[in-house]
Amino acid sequence: MPTKTLHIPTADGRADAFAAFPDHGERHPAVLMYSDGFGIRPALREMARELAGHGYYVLVPNVFYRHGPAPVIELPERIGQEVRPAVFAQIMSMIEAHNVERVLSDADAYLGYLTTQPETGAGPVAVTGYCIGGLLAVRTAAAHPGQVAAVAGFHGPVGADGPDGLRGLTGEVYLGHAESDVTPEALGELNRALDAAGVDYTSEIYPGTVHGFTMSDTEAFDPDALRRHWDHLLPLLGRTLTGG
Repeated sequence: MPTKTLHIPTADGRADAFAAFPDHGERHPAVLMYSDGFGIRPALREMARELAGHGYYVLVPNVFYRHGPAPVIELPERIGQEVRPAVFAQIMSMIEAHNVERVLSDADAYLGYLTTQPETGAGPVAVTGYCIGGLLAVRTAAAHPGQVAAVAGFHGPVGADGPDGLRGLTGEVYLGHAESDVTPEALGELNRALDAAGVDYTSEIYPGTVHGFTMSDTEAFDPDALRRHWDHLLPLLGRTLTGG
């Protein structure tokens, strides 16, 4: 499967990114995939290739490019509990600096770049994200209602901006929450805000999961939950991007 390392012009420089797409010599619907806080690494590249194998052009940007190219920090092959405190000590300042203004400015650049690629179709795009990437996905979709047909977020703080952060959404929404991240009460509050936004959505807790359940290089990884994630994400993309 073809892959590329790209450099996307932004208002603040150039963001490096990873792209995967089918080797058909055709144009494909585009999916912007935001990583978790650990960034682009083998586990994320594998997920992008998996998704591309279903017929999509998948772009994974290094959202922390202002701090250097990916990998922005050195990561072990497996991110276990013994190293998480040290890793988070390095990435939290980058996460905190990546404010709404930066997110939306970069999102303009990423979506604009997708429209120029010879492998991408002219139709709408989808945005998906993991952990903090789920919040970035929601912010991107809300800011680009005419371009984003679907948004998905997994084990992410997707409601962090409150009801106002959801009101711009027009595409179909799927949210899969870790049981350790969201109480039933908090889920109810989030879903009421989605109701008020008037969008078509599914927002549910994956029983028995902890934060990061999709990430195969972490101790949070849950293979069954990852399969469930694909079982929801792929039909969402099929409905909204290909009419399938």
